[in-house]
Amino acid sequence: MDIQRTIDDIDLRILEILQEKARIPNAEVARQVGMAPSAVLERIRKLEGQGIIQGYEVRLDPRHFGQNLTAFVSLKVDCAAADLDCQLAALTGVQEVHQVAGDDGYLLKLRVADTAELGHILRHELAALQGVVQTRTNIVVKSVKETRKISLKREQQRY
Repeated sequence: MDIQRTIDDIDLRILEILQEKARIPNAEVARQVGMAPSAVLERIRKLEGQGIIQGYEVRLDPRHFGQNLTAFVSLKVDCAAADLDCQLAALTGVQEVHQVAGDDGYLLKLRVADTAELGHILRHELAALQGVVQTRTNIVVKSVKETRKISLKREQQRY
């Protein structure tokens, strides 16, 4: 995506603040960056309009909803069906779908209740999809870090 205006240091600071706490009041963001709330709001709206800010979401603890098991499943496919991406994304428990280079065609992240539910998905849902030849599953024992935050270091920016 071409960015139509340059992101400056103030934009980066606003983005850092919003990544840390998306529900922070606009007036507090303005105070932290030393600008008027109306100017900060205008910047945020421009960042949203450009697709730099793609949305705001609540992070829930999956354990409170009986989703105690996280697994990564690599899929070997013989040929990707035209709608395989959509079929994979629609599967129960799938949080992420990545088409990858290498021997495997896809990497999925699933959150499910237990190994029985994971087994059902592997045997009945994934195995039924046209083009899926083999699966390889890694069950997470402990998550050390999970985040959707991205690094906003200035030297990494390309405009």
